[in-house]
Amino acid sequence: MEDIEFILDSTRESMNKSMKHLEIAFSKIRAGKASPQMLDNVSVDYYGAMTPLNQASNINTPDAKTISIQPWDKSMLEMMEKSIIDANLGFTPMNNGEMIIINIPPLTEERRRDLVKQSKTEAENAKVSIRNVRKDANDELKKLDGLSQDIIKDAENSVQDVTNEYSSKVDALFKKKESEIMTV
Repeated sequence: MEDIEFILDSTRESMNKSMKHLEIAFSKIRAGKASPQMLDNVSVDYYGAMTPLNQASNINTPDAKTISIQPWDKSMLEMMEKSIIDANLGFTPMNNGEMIIINIPPLTEERRRDLVKQSKTEAENAKVSIRNVRKDANDELKKLDGLSQDIIKDAENSVQDVTNEYSSKVDALFKKKESEIMTV
């Protein structure tokens, strides 16, 4: 019986990881609001080492439509600007000699729909991951020796309940992201 509890606990833990991954993926999908996380994937050649932009500068959002980047070393401004352009995020950085300022353009209706599709894909990937965890848990349950079919069936039902719970959480998170993207 403790084997079953262990399997159920590890199933929940794995499904939680899938949810956290989805939340991170959603945080990178911009909804027209400026956020320092938008630049998380940007790295700059900082004295010979590729360094994440947020470790070579101070990144702020003075308002909902602007990101400001204050480098630790002003001589790095051009390289940071080039790295942002090379990252192909759809931003046009402006260098004023002191800092880099990025104005976030408003989203077009077409771009909003694309972002919803991208969010839907991320949500589907999370659901696939959750179903894979369910399959692995059920396989582990079938490997347990000395348990009656009824006990294994009950455990599989418990795994399915957990799967349904997490699938509902994914749906709720997607609906929230969709409304955030589509709200002008």
